[in-house]
Formats: sequence, C-alpha cells, structure tokens
Amino acid sequence: MKRFFALLISTIITLSAANIPKDEQTLKKMIGRMLIVGFEDESIDKNSKITSHLQNYELGGVILFDRFYNDRNKTKNISSPEQLKALTSSLKSFSKKPLLISVDQEGGKVARLKPAYGFGATPSAKVVSEMDAYMSTHVYNNLARTLNKAGINCDFAPVVDLAINPNNSVIVGLKRSYGSDSKEVVKYSKIFMSSLKEQNIISVLKHFPGHGSSLADSHQGFVDISKTWSETELEPYKELIKTGDVSMIMSAHVFNSQLDKEYPATLSYKVSTKLLREKLGYRGVIVSDDMQMKAISEHYSLKQSVTLAINAGVDMLIFGNQLATQDIDELVNLILEQIKNGSISYERILESNKRVESLFGSRQIK
Repeated sequence: MKRFFALLISTIITLSAANIPKDEQTLKKMIGRMLIVGFEDESIDKNSKITSHLQNYELGGVILFDRFYNDRNKTKNISSPEQLKALTSSLKSFSKKPLLISVDQEGGKVARLKPAYGFGATPSAKVVSEMDAYMSTHVYNNLARTLNKAGINCDFAPVVDLAINPNNSVIVGLKRSYGSDSKEVVKYSKIFMSSLKEQNIISVLKHFPGHGSSLADSHQGFVDISKTWSETELEPYKELIKTGDVSMIMSAHVFNSQLDKEYPATLSYKVSTKLLREKLGYRGVIVSDDMQMKAISEHYSLKQSVTLAINAGVDMLIFGNQLATQDIDELVNLILEQIKNGSISYERILESNKRVESLFGSRQIK
C-alpha cells in the first residue's frame, strides 16, 4: 500500500511538471498576473519601466502612493486630480489585459488622495462609526465617485479589524477601525463596499485573520498576536463572506500560534487555505499585504517568502516598492525557477490566475 501511494504521488508530480508550458514567456505572464507592484512615476510613456513590465509580464495590478515613504516631501504617483486621471489612463492604455489600479483610500490618516492635492476629504472609520447609515452612505458614495473619476478600480478597504486592544497603534491608534463590536464593523463595511461596487470598484477586506489586537506594527517588524487574538476577530469575515460580495481579502503578516505555530498568516497554509478557504468557505482572491514589510522581509529571504505565500494559497503578491525596491525581472524569474524546480506547483499558478481573471469577469473592470 505504501508503495502504491509513493507511486501515485510520483505520478502526480510528473504529470504536474509535464503540464507546465514549455514557452517560458507564457509562464512569466501567468506569474505577472499574480503581482501588484508600485513604481515611481507621476506620468508614464512607452519607454517607462512600468510600461515594459505591464507589457512583458501582463501585471495583475499596480498600487499608487502619493509620497515616497522615506521622503514625504517628494511626490510619487499622485499630485492632483488631473495628473492622476492622466496616469491611470496611460496605465490602462499600455496594459494588454485588464489591470487593477489600486490605492489605500480608507479615509482619515490612511488616504492617498488628499484634500491638499485637490481631492475631497473622507473621515476615518472611527468617525464614520459615529454616523447614521444615511450619512455614512453619503460619505462613501463621495469617496467611490472620486476614485472612479480618477480611474482607480481597486481600493484596499474597508478595514474589518476589531478595535480590541486600545493600545494598538497601527489600527486603533490611527482610527482605522469601526469599533470592537463585529456587528457595527460589518454594518459600516457593507455600506463602504456597496458604494464602491456601484462605481465598479473592487473592495478588499483587511487584515485577515485580524490585526486589531496587536501591540506592534508589521511595517516595522515581527508581530505576535498569539496571546491577544481571539476567534471573535473572524466574525466580520464570516458575516461578509456569507453575502457573496467579497472579491478580495488581504492577509496580515501577523504571527498567531493559535492558528500556526511556525509561520505568520501570509505565509501560512493553515491560515489561508485551511481556515479562510476551507473553514470559512471563501472563494475569492487572497492578496498579501506588502511583502516588503519588515515582518516578512527581515525574517525570510525573497525566495522563501514568495514560495511560502503562494503555496499557502495567496493569489496576488504586493510589492509596493515603498519600503524597499524590488526588481520585477528578478522577482518573476525567481518565481519561475521555483515552479520549474517543483517548489511551487503549476496548479497553484493556474488556480490563482483563474481567480484573478474572475475579478475582471464579474465586474465591468477595464
């Protein structure tokens, strides 16, 4: 019997390898569809580096920032409504396939489209949670219209983390949570998601499996929530997944030994596949938080982190190129080699590509 199973596994691996496209460029484009990357330009043309990446790898998405992380006085991608609209139009024109043009536009302190650049202001989640349904709908309708007019089709929001720990600096301290009651979080998240959907903008729930009980910031380093996290932090995901309107969920880089004694959530098969997909029944795209955050980059090599994340069940990897600079050619080639040597299965690439394409198939995303 043991011999039979060994032969079966060997056959599966052989068939898997045989199905990998012989044309490397085809496989590189499949890898490219799983990437969301940041770049440095306010405007682009046919000679821009991001243009070549869009065309050579058919990137799944880009992420835009207003300022450089290490130089807040220097403009990166966003300076005015007119400039942003021109940039997003160029991105779409140079992309061979539908492209996610994404931002973090939550409201409050986390907003890339700021009043200082000529965009309307959006209050924080904490402030919105003190409004009634009518007013909060008005707020999010305005935000969604602004994004749509600018050419943005994916917003990394809403935050569904529960405000469990009052000393939490990255979620609670920045007023990014609607509160500690999951029913209230679900209520306002639905309003936000509905406003975005009306403008054909994809919403993204974050940060799975919950970041509201943490004491540290995963941008800065290792974050262990093992002693502070509770299953109540899954409630917003459970309720929102049931609605059938959740297209994307972002994983957190938090470590939680209650769920996985070895890996942080983004790199954990137990979290992304066993918990989110199998237990909670989620069928949409899982996107990583920025892979260049120190919670990941200081503890894992690039090869380790992308291999673990993809094998865990993550469909799209963000490399924002804010916290570090990642050469995209190097990244694609590294993942390619991991597929060719069997460290990442071709089936996982196929699976993720199907989910990514379903994002565009279910919405009028162009």
